Amino acid sequence: MNRRQANPWLALSALCIGFFMILLDTTIVSVAIPAMIAGLHASLNQVVWVTSGYLLAFAVPLLVSGRLGDQIGRKPMFLGGLVVFTGASLWCALSGNAEMLITARVVQGLGAAALTPQTMAFITSLFPPEKRGAPMGVWGGIAGLATIAGPLLGGVLVDNFGWQWIFMVNVPIGVVGLVAAIVLVPGGLPRHTQRFDIVGTVLSAVGLFALVYGVQNGQQDDWGRAIGPITIPELIGFGVVVLIGFVWWQRRGARVGHDPLMPLSLFRHGNFAAANVASLAIGFALTGVFLPLIIYVQSVLGFSPLMSGLLTAPMSLMSGLIAPFAGHLSDRISGKYVSLVGFLATAIGIAIVALRAGPDINPWSLTPGLLIFGFGIGCVFSPLANLATRSVPMPQMGAASGVFNTFRQVGSVLGSAAIGVLLQARLTVSMHDAAVRNAAALPAPYRQPFIAGVDASAASASNGAGGAAAHVTGLPAQVAAKLAQLGTAAFHQGFTDAAKATLILPAVVLVIGAVACAFMTTRRPARPSAPLPSAPELVTEPV
Repeated sequence: MNRRQANPWLALSALCIGFFMILLDTTIVSVAIPAMIAGLHASLNQVVWVTSGYLLAFAVPLLVSGRLGDQIGRKPMFLGGLVVFTGASLWCALSGNAEMLITARVVQGLGAAALTPQTMAFITSLFPPEKRGAPMGVWGGIAGLATIAGPLLGGVLVDNFGWQWIFMVNVPIGVVGLVAAIVLVPGGLPRHTQRFDIVGTVLSAVGLFALVYGVQNGQQDDWGRAIGPITIPELIGFGVVVLIGFVWWQRRGARVGHDPLMPLSLFRHGNFAAANVASLAIGFALTGVFLPLIIYVQSVLGFSPLMSGLLTAPMSLMSGLIAPFAGHLSDRISGKYVSLVGFLATAIGIAIVALRAGPDINPWSLTPGLLIFGFGIGCVFSPLANLATRSVPMPQMGAASGVFNTFRQVGSVLGSAAIGVLLQARLTVSMHDAAVRNAAALPAPYRQPFIAGVDASAASASNGAGGAAAHVTGLPAQVAAKLAQLGTAAFHQGFTDAAKATLILPAVVLVIGAVACAFMTTRRPARPSAPLPSAPELVTEPV
């Protein structure tokens, strides 16, 4: 059989193209929501499902796709996922109504789920343990940069070309990534053909779907009925019970000789277990931060989608620059300390933004906090992934990658839902308080209708001027102008107070991630006893 040489760094560059696209699409939609509502004549609930459908379809199959990569080959899974994702992106761009767009986003999420675990697992195949820090640094830099660059790229595309282009841009990138992966990514890597865990697959899919759907959809269903007579709490409880059954089955399967979908033996490695807790925390925080931040910058401070994206650009740049150095540093010292610093810096950056935020500040004064946030993100992803996979046996690497990415993605869904619930709850209180204070400047007959109008605006997080005016009719022009001014001021102050309070939650979750890092071992990376071949000498067989 003809043998060929494969350069692992070139292979990694091809893998990162697809990885960048699928993570970019977790946040790029946020700045396009108003444009999609107008362009598709859609309701807010329908547009929320454009994100929810993607997150659900992305999170639920990750365990299965990681295991399939072990069994049928990582390159076929990666290429198949990239083809599905790219084709679904074109479908999204051509969608003429909300229902079609939601369906296309679900298919897009399935492609992302097939692709994602293979990228991290490939690194462990291409690089020896003592040389994984630098490539994990690149991988982490791509992860952090893609996640927080979404608002910037989305703002540019929406302002200049329309919301369709946040999906259309994936098509040429996906084609380039597909060609690069075919040419540069080696095939012929070991496959592990143990018996596939069908029962575990069904239990994990049903349990994750019920849990994630319930949490993600709870707020918009007012925590009432979800599917027929089944309520949101019942659905979440059912998901938890099924996942407990899944864990029991994984334990039983290991005892009777089946090949479990999620080998519980992975969690005997302390660093792997702690890294998954930290992965959930960083997914929660990254998704949760952007909802209050982007709405605050656009609706209160008056930035356009493009300008709000430019505001986050230094944060994205900082993350991308720091990540490779953080990965390389984790080869020299314990990655525990690098990740720990990253989690704390990210929490501090959020806290600075929350403390600095005000209804009439210069938006660029948030830059120092955002830079610290970006620095922290750059320090987290690569050392964390390196710590999670260092002690995992190669036959279980795909499963480990699937578990690690599942924890992060479920964290993203939980962060989106929890922040949405908290933001709405705080808006109800803070906007009412602001309305009561501002109503004192109005004639007595108009005060209560004014307060009622601002309270109504809180439910949709819309400017209080319109809501207040709708509840008061027959106003003299001077009073109407005053009322509109006070309504806007109440909205700005109320939303600012709510956003500041809401940002505390992701900061606290990041501290939990830092605690998880503190429990990791401090063993220094092992050094090879004999010289290792250079990258170009890595020999693989063709597919």
